[in-house]
Amino acid sequence: MSSKKLLEIMLTEKHINIREASSKEDSLIAKHSYQMWLDNGVHESNIHLDWENITLQFIEEARRDLFYKAFVAEIDNTVVGSVSCQLFAGLYPNVFKDEYRKFGYIWGVYVEQSYRRQGIAKSLTNRAIEYLKAIGCTRVVLNASPLGKPVYSSLGFFEGNAMQLDLM
Repeated sequence: MSSKKLLEIMLTEKHINIREASSKEDSLIAKHSYQMWLDNGVHESNIHLDWENITLQFIEEARRDLFYKAFVAEIDNTVVGSVSCQLFAGLYPNVFKDEYRKFGYIWGVYVEQSYRRQGIAKSLTNRAIEYLKAIGCTRVVLNASPLGKPVYSSLGFFEGNAMQLDLM
């Protein structure tokens, strides 16, 4: 039996618990975010050495101003993944009424490599969507990695009209 198949069997026998992260887990969330960038091909030389403090400050401000929450996936009391979400701060002045446009933003979806392809990222993303819906968001926005696109498409996400132009 392949190791992947054995892992699938083991995971179906284990209970995956998705719960709200506490502020004591902010450093873990920051580490997951950092690892996510590395896994997406960003070389560590392109990331500030102070990445952890930058991320912790961002989380603190988002918690205070943007209804930030994080959720973690646990198996046998060990955190194996996380997701962060908050109100979308916007790229331009928000002149719209909340009932017309109140966007939520999901970021930092991360699952440790040995636990991937088991539905954990999907479960974490669903939990973040539930929270954003509960605070009145009318749409959820995220930036997907190539590996994440199938997960998000299966949840009903669609590609929007964002366009990009690389200047380097």
